[in-house]
Amino acid sequence: MRNIWTICRKELKSYFASPIAYLLLAMYATIFGFFFWNAVGYFVNISMQSTMMGRSFPMDVNEMIIRPLLMNTSVIGLFLIPLISMRLFAEEKRTGTIELLMTSPVRDMEVIMGKWLAALILYSCLLGISLLDMGFLFAYGKPDWRPMLVGYLGLLLQAGGLLAIGALISTTTRNQIIAGAVTFGVCLLLWVFEWVAGYETATWATVMGYMSVVRHYEPFSKGVMDSKDAVYFLSLIFLGIFLTSRSLESLRWRA
Repeated sequence: MRNIWTICRKELKSYFASPIAYLLLAMYATIFGFFFWNAVGYFVNISMQSTMMGRSFPMDVNEMIIRPLLMNTSVIGLFLIPLISMRLFAEEKRTGTIELLMTSPVRDMEVIMGKWLAALILYSCLLGISLLDMGFLFAYGKPDWRPMLVGYLGLLLQAGGLLAIGALISTTTRNQIIAGAVTFGVCLLLWVFEWVAGYETATWATVMGYMSVVRHYEPFSKGVMDSKDAVYFLSLIFLGIFLTSRSLESLRWRA
């Protein structure tokens, strides 16, 4: 565990020693802030219209603001996660430090877990920015914090799975741009697989629909934590990390 944490800290330092982390934080803060401003503006506008028309029904902050924002955050992650994961191993291969890493007295799984954990922590920092905006809702309203907590847990599970896939792809090339582009393509496919199940009922379409990350995150955005959705994301994390370890093992044999 100490080796994992040491590699994790080293990877985090490399993120913040370069403009990568600050660029991602600025991009996320700008995009999420715009989404938040629009969601709150729409909510206030609908509330005022309902009051002027004499319709005094309760407005659900969780349903009208928090849930759409969480779904939008999931979409933002689709674009930012490849930028986080693309350098995990591709940069090591480009600079030639992968040989030093492979011959160091640490196991492959410790290297993978350390790098993956660092990427997940960086993504958690991005989510932390959104909590600053969410704080205004609690300051001026009374949303239910429990569905929001479940939604953020789902975001972390989803990010963990996609980052594991990104780590796997990063081991196959020394070019960060290629790693990021391929990771984005795979993540996008996992995002749109559910479309097939909308018009096709065959077994293969059902399987593709089940593989979609949207299908499994949507319950989380509603504040519902189903075991099958949690198992899906945990399985995605396990599969990505397992294949990454096999990829690193093949690099060791080829060396």
